[in-house]
Amino acid sequence: MNTSYLETRHHELRKTRLTMIDGNLAGNLRTVQAGSSARAWRDGYWGFASSPRADDATRQRVQREACANAAAMAGFGSRRAPTLPGETWRGTQAEHGRGELPAAEAIDRLAELHAHCMKRYPALRSTRLLATDEHHVKELHSADGARSLGRIQRAAAYVTLVADDADGQPIELTEIVSDIGSLADLDWSLATLAPRLDALHAHLQARRHAVPARGGPQRVVMAPEMAGILAHEAMGHPCEADSVLGGAVTADLVGQPVASALVSMADLAHHFDGRELMVPVYADDEGTPARDVMLIDRGVLRGFMHSRETAARMGLAPTGNARAYAPDDEPLVRMRNTAILPGSSTMAQMIEGVDDGYLLLKTGNGQADSTTEFMFGVELGYEIRGGKVGRAIRSTTVSGSALKVLQSVDAVGREMEWSCNGYCGKKQPMVVSVGGPALRALAHLGGE
Repeated sequence: MNTSYLETRHHELRKTRLTMIDGNLAGNLRTVQAGSSARAWRDGYWGFASSPRADDATRQRVQREACANAAAMAGFGSRRAPTLPGETWRGTQAEHGRGELPAAEAIDRLAELHAHCMKRYPALRSTRLLATDEHHVKELHSADGARSLGRIQRAAAYVTLVADDADGQPIELTEIVSDIGSLADLDWSLATLAPRLDALHAHLQARRHAVPARGGPQRVVMAPEMAGILAHEAMGHPCEADSVLGGAVTADLVGQPVASALVSMADLAHHFDGRELMVPVYADDEGTPARDVMLIDRGVLRGFMHSRETAARMGLAPTGNARAYAPDDEPLVRMRNTAILPGSSTMAQMIEGVDDGYLLLKTGNGQADSTTEFMFGVELGYEIRGGKVGRAIRSTTVSGSALKVLQSVDAVGREMEWSCNGYCGKKQPMVVSVGGPALRALAHLGGE
């Protein structure tokens, strides 16, 4: 028995998180996590080891431990051990932006936003503000020639406004801005956020007198935020090849229609429409060059996202989707920049085409599984009556099978929106971006 593959990764992760509640600084956290890890592939089994140190002696030790762990795993019995396929990437991903924003400047900006909200919206019950950024640097060497230095850099600012509804119960809405780079690069100035906060406050006031939605199947227009979550959670995860090998419903659907012919969906590596994306991945954490993956092409399921192992087991090419979040995490098949691709309709046209339905704008928590069944919270929505937006609706849920919802799509928006403020959960968190246009479809709403 021999180790047929070995990779070593040095990974540094720096994070900033500042929280302000009602003008009081509630958190000012800056952390650094770093270390070395190694993975070995032997007779169809992986061995992994990591350490918080990064010197040469430590790297050699974690390599030996990874090989020993792979050998120990191989003791469980014979297993089909395909040769790991794929090219290797040699290169350095450029650093973005101007580096860290001084804490004092970030705190001053939070205080300015709070003061603006209190002055302009005096009836608010509370404000909560959060500013955060993180920067990953990953240096990978593999026995088959990969030599890569990759980066993840993203920043986000959150403003939450809390008010009372007509019955005196608290209601809240959040505006989020996010982008590649650090808080020094993110445009979260008062001048930029002020009109967005005015719009958020107007929605909050509309929610004070919200009415319940009718439960059951409804014609809905999903704004890009909702459509992006649908694409990521309900359809993206079942198209990750480890989920496919684990029995996801998509396993037997390649080449078959799974959505309306208006729907195309992709997991994008680093560019779209000539611009670098918010989470650009040029090589994954196995050193594989990252390429775009067309998941759905005009309604037909075409492919999956792969690591080297899943590609080997399915007889396909790896796609550069093996990613690890922290220095002591192993790479898993993960999304990068996942989105339904734009169509030709405007939001106004989609709303005008609904005689009796709902406009769904903001989502809360949600869940989905490998059958594509999903349920998401709807934190902001409106009635549509006679092609016009009507009263705000109370918080509710939207649910169904992503396959059935996507098959019912009869309009796709032409404007793309992207965000990278959240984390994707799958044994470990992961920085991803989600995006897309608005969609018009049939979905099930929760009612009273």
